[in-house]
Amino acid sequence: MGITMMKKDITQLIANKTSPKVTTYVGIVLLAVGLFYLGGCAPIPPPTVIEDAPAAFQSSWDNIPGWKEDHHAEALAAFQRSCTALRYKDEWVEVCARAATIPHDSDAARTFFECYFTPWQLQNADGSQEGTITGYYVPDIDASCEPDSTYRYPIFSRPKDMLVIDLSDVYPELGKYRLRGRVEGTRVVPYWDRAAIESDHARIDADPLFWVRDPVELFFLHIQGSGRVNLADGSKVMINYADQNGHPYRSIGKLLLERNEMTRDQMSMQNIARWGEENPHKIHTLLNENPSYVFFTPQPMDEPTPPGAQGVPLTSRRSLAVDRSYVPLGAPVFIATRWPREDKPLQQLMVAQDTGGAIKGRVRGDFFWGVGDDAGWHAGAMKYPGRMWVLLPNGVAPAQIRL
Repeated sequence: MGITMMKKDITQLIANKTSPKVTTYVGIVLLAVGLFYLGGCAPIPPPTVIEDAPAAFQSSWDNIPGWKEDHHAEALAAFQRSCTALRYKDEWVEVCARAATIPHDSDAARTFFECYFTPWQLQNADGSQEGTITGYYVPDIDASCEPDSTYRYPIFSRPKDMLVIDLSDVYPELGKYRLRGRVEGTRVVPYWDRAAIESDHARIDADPLFWVRDPVELFFLHIQGSGRVNLADGSKVMINYADQNGHPYRSIGKLLLERNEMTRDQMSMQNIARWGEENPHKIHTLLNENPSYVFFTPQPMDEPTPPGAQGVPLTSRRSLAVDRSYVPLGAPVFIATRWPREDKPLQQLMVAQDTGGAIKGRVRGDFFWGVGDDAGWHAGAMKYPGRMWVLLPNGVAPAQIRL
C-alpha cells in the first residue's frame, strides 16, 4: 500500500472520529508512517522513559556531617513548639508526647532524636543531593499611621476585591494551587501585578496599614514576609504575611547580575539597597520587574517573633522555611551549608515551620535568622549550596507522611 493511499485512509478515519484521543493517536500513526516511507525501513526507536529519583532516601546518623556537635536542645525547644500543631496527626502523636518529657539538655535531646526518628536525605530529581540554602529575617521598619511628604509608600492589608480560586474539588491533581484573581465584567482575570499597583494605589480595594519612607525597604519587607513596625510614639506592631497577588516571584538580584550591575561576590541585600540609593532613576523600574506583591495583617506583640506557615512562633536560628510538597511542616530538618560571610560550616538541626513563595524544590531551605539589623546582616548575604536531611518518626516513610 502506498503512502498516498494510506494518507487518504487516515484522513477519512479522522473525519469519521471526533475523539481527541483518536485524533492524536492517528496523528502519531501518520507521522510514524511518513517517517518510515521517507527514511526507508529503519525502525523507529521507542521513546526513552526517564523516572525522577525519589525525593528522599534513608540515611544514618553517621552520614550527617556535624550531627554530634550540634546543640540539640535548641532544636528540641523549636520542635516542642511545633508539636502544639503536630500532636493531632497520627504519625506524630507518640514522638510529640515523648518530646514533652525531654529536658533541655543537649545530650538528652540528641538521644531523643536518635531513638525516635529516622533520617532521610533529600535529593533532587536527577539524584544529586545538593541544593540551595538562603536566609530570611524580620526587619525593623520605621513607619507612620498616616501618609505625609516623608512616609509615602503604603503597607497594604489583603484586598477585599481579590478572589482566591481553589480548583481541588474539580481537579484534585491541582489541589496545591490557589489562583488569585479579580472580576472584570463577567470574567475572572489575574489580579494586578506590582507595576500596576505601584502606578495607581487606588486600583486595589485595600486598606493601608502603615506608611513607610523607603520603597526598597518596603520591597524587602515583601520578600521577608513579616516585619516589626516602629511608630513615632515608641510603640511597635508585628505585621505578618496575609496573602499575595498570585504573580510569580522574580529575583531582582538575579537581574542585576545578568545586567552586570553587580558581581556574584557583591550580591547581598545591603548592596542591592546601596545600588538603589545610587540609581534612584532606575530603582522603581527594577522593583516592578518582580510582579509579585505581598499583603500584610497586624499581629499582637505577644511573641518576639511572628508565626510561620505552621502557625507557631518562629525560633531564631532554628526555624526553616521549606517547600511543603517535599517536607512536612513541623518536621526536624538537618542542614549542612556554610555561615554567611565566613568560610566555616553551618551544620545544625532546624525545624520546618515556614514556607515562602521563592522556596521551591526538594533540597531548598530558607534559614530564619531572627529580628532586626544583626539578623538582616546574616540573612542578606546567605545564598549557599547545602544538603538537607528530614527526620521522620520511626516506621514512617516520606511517601506516608501527611504534608
